[in-house]
Amino acid sequence: MTPSTSRPRRVAVTGARGKLGRAVVAHLRDLGVDVLASDRTAGTDPREVDGEFLVADLTDYGQVVELLGGSDEHEPVDAVVHLAAVPAPGMTTNAATYANNSAVTYNVFAAARAVGIGRIVWASSETVLGLPFDTPPPYAPVDEEYPPRPESTYSLNKALEEEMARHFCRWQPELVAVGLRFSNVMDVEDYAQFPSFDADPHLRRWNLWGYIDARDGAQAVERALEHDVSGADVFVIANADTVMSRSSASLMAEVYPDVPVTKVLGEHETLLGIDKARRVLGFEPRHSWRDHVG
Repeated sequence: MTPSTSRPRRVAVTGARGKLGRAVVAHLRDLGVDVLASDRTAGTDPREVDGEFLVADLTDYGQVVELLGGSDEHEPVDAVVHLAAVPAPGMTTNAATYANNSAVTYNVFAAARAVGIGRIVWASSETVLGLPFDTPPPYAPVDEEYPPRPESTYSLNKALEEEMARHFCRWQPELVAVGLRFSNVMDVEDYAQFPSFDADPHLRRWNLWGYIDARDGAQAVERALEHDVSGADVFVIANADTVMSRSSASLMAEVYPDVPVTKVLGEHETLLGIDKARRVLGFEPRHSWRDHVG
């Protein structure tokens, strides 16, 4: 398929060996985009990324400049999709999570500016909405209209990345920087566990029973790369339904009875509001776990 005229011709994808990264690289290449995939190790798993690949340590600014700006072996890129990070709280110490994630995102933003890249898409996180919602959300479905409410060091860093993007866009007014607040990323093989969630509605309350199919996450990246409005913006990216068989209204009534519900909910409608992503980016989830579990 030939890339659309508004889509960059050549794109670097960091964190390319991760669950979402693999889906994004495959999806963009299927669209005809010239992708330079990158991660800190090459890997040997046959499911890993094929094609042009560059091992790079993103905590080293010089390596990021070479990744984006080109070298003898690799052409420069027109845009960057930045997915690399310690991917969740608690995987290492909080200080190590912050030191890594803050450094790699700053380096990607700064290197993009230095080499003249005008389009950045990066993985923010649903956690900035207030996860794990031990403190109830202000309303549901949650959306981008209330300020970030980080409840962990991981989330704090994601909130600071969003602020950092705003200032990079202030310094470079023509820059397009799109932050995607991805929900919990799932592959098809993950869906077998979903029916077990019904036994306890509190089990997945931490993110209002949300998820994002990796293929739909990749579609959101595609839409974000085609977004041509300068400045920084953020979008909640989740699937259109929840992980539960029960209705969304009944889940809210039982688990968060005092939280205002701001709309009439469809039976399984997501409580991570994606109206803005639909309206501005043209994002529309195409997949559901219900298509894969009998």
